[in-house]
Amino acid sequence: MTEVEKMAAGQPYDIMDPELKKMRRRAHLANYTYNRADPMEGDRQSPVLKSLFASLGEDVFIETPFRCAYGVNLHVGDGVYMNTGCVILDCAKVEIGAGTLLGPAVQIYTAIHPLDPAERAAHIETARPVILGKNVWIGGAAVILPGVTIGDNAVVGAGSVVTKDVAANTVVAGNPAKVIREIDAEKA
Repeated sequence: MTEVEKMAAGQPYDIMDPELKKMRRRAHLANYTYNRADPMEGDRQSPVLKSLFASLGEDVFIETPFRCAYGVNLHVGDGVYMNTGCVILDCAKVEIGAGTLLGPAVQIYTAIHPLDPAERAAHIETARPVILGKNVWIGGAAVILPGVTIGDNAVVGAGSVVTKDVAANTVVAGNPAKVIREIDAEKA
């Protein structure tokens, strides 16, 4: 398997592989271009993001600056809004469901670095997907860790660190994030 195939399969891979470095460089250039586009043009359905992301829904608005690691693993649904300063390290699939809102400086991580210092020095990591359901609200400066799934209509409080799955129709907050209450789905 190539390192790109290992990354996609959730197996340990070498982050310094030339093909992965080339893919990150492409994303960095796209991020650079997007972040310097005229924000007054009104159409943030940028051709840059359409060519970078795996899929990009309609009526998506992503404030600048924005940053992603690869883009090719990022699936963004219709009506998604990302406030300024969001960072998505999409070494594995990241799916953001329709109608989801991300506050400023939200960070989504898929990469997992080994605890063993020799493995870290060898540039080995793994990655696990992150899935955000439909109509999720992630408060500013929240961090979503690798392998987390957040259910439909859930709310993550500002500054939270989400280490475990979040059920649909719940509010979580804190570090680590814990359930604060449930949302009445019929009223939502």
